[in-house]
Amino acid sequence: MRRRFAALILAGLALIGGSAVLRAQEDTPPASLTKPAAGSATPAKLLFGAVKEPADLAPRGIGFYSRGCLAGGEALPINGPTWQAMRLSRNRNWGHPDLVAFLEQLAAQAPKVGWPGLLVGDMAQPRGGPMATGHASHQIGLDADIWLTPMPKKVFTAKEREEVSATMIVRPDRLDVDAKVWTPAHVAIIRTAAQDERVERVLVNAAIKKALCRDAKADRSGDRAWLQKVRPYWGHDYHMHVRISCPTGSPDCRPQEPVVAGDGCDKLDWWFSEGVLHPKPPKVPPKPAPPLTLAQLPPACAAVLKAP
Repeated sequence: MRRRFAALILAGLALIGGSAVLRAQEDTPPASLTKPAAGSATPAKLLFGAVKEPADLAPRGIGFYSRGCLAGGEALPINGPTWQAMRLSRNRNWGHPDLVAFLEQLAAQAPKVGWPGLLVGDMAQPRGGPMATGHASHQIGLDADIWLTPMPKKVFTAKEREEVSATMIVRPDRLDVDAKVWTPAHVAIIRTAAQDERVERVLVNAAIKKALCRDAKADRSGDRAWLQKVRPYWGHDYHMHVRISCPTGSPDCRPQEPVVAGDGCDKLDWWFSEGVLHPKPPKVPPKPAPPLTLAQLPPACAAVLKAP
């Protein structure tokens, strides 16, 4: 599935103009972090993926969400009163302490808005950094995938955490959500996450954003501004990807550009155009970018990798 989405991205970007390309830049690091540097050719994903424990350093996110690392990482406990961590074999239930606190607090709020609890997918590796599979971002301990599947009353076994699938939310034609699974509780839990002042982005499939625009009611103040934090992005059919802002004490963390005013609901047509939904492959397939090396990450990441 992830390979299919990667192919769609490459094909789509080959067909579209500059304004559309900008819509695909949620995980593009600032120019100051993209210049290649000399150094070991060993892919950084192999170096960071091999480390099983966090760096014993003061907590901080270093670099950009898709080019950086994590010092002082903290693990989300695999079980809580209203959450369960999934896919434990990946060892990706780590994050900056601010992210762990956010998830625990969101989980506590969930039943109050009609969502029984959170199933938390990938966060970060113990020291962040690039991952061998699955994500371009999730590198600095500030990203978390929250399944759009309500937590059941039972506690999953280790085997079930590896094998249970998240619920597909998007309709087969990709034009809207599946009415058989979409509920007001989905709107409520996404709204609750987006309204948190620590949250910088909530990435969802464009069909989910479309449904939110249609179904979300303004609060008593008439506010729908939280919808602007909810951004359409390829994939994300089964989960919302929540990204929090750079925490205090992380001077090397690089934030994204702030969202513009409004709810963003008038800018969705492009995502449902024929060229995006059914892109034609380019005549000459682009060469895949080489994997990031340690030398291409912020300098502090070498110390994070070597720390006890």
